[in-house]
Amino acid sequence: MTDFLSTEWFRELNETLENAEPVPIENGAPTVRVVIEFPDAPKIGPHAITFTIGTEGARVDSGDHLAADAIVRLSFADASALTGGDIDSASALRDGRVKVRGDINAIVPLLSWLQRAHPSAR
Repeated sequence: MTDFLSTEWFRELNETLENAEPVPIENGAPTVRVVIEFPDAPKIGPHAITFTIGTEGARVDSGDHLAADAIVRLSFADASALTGGDIDSASALRDGRVKVRGDINAIVPLLSWLQRAHPSAR
């Protein structure tokens, strides 16, 4: 297993997303950007990642995007645990560990697709 947010982690996740089933977005729909922030991330790594999801597919990049539709904020430890499958997103939301700003509707339809595309990211 690669380290969370390492170059290899980004490569593996983007490869998984490229090979996933089609994104559940209608043709002509605008691209959706969801930024995930980790305010307590180690100084040597990124403080945020951006999922970009459109009709052509999905990818994740290091850093934030000014045109994000939604911003999800959680601790670095919780983000790492979610990615590793040690906690699930429903529990994290219910326990108040995840804060969402912006258009929550931009995230909801994509959650089940992301879970199928990358099963350990529950």
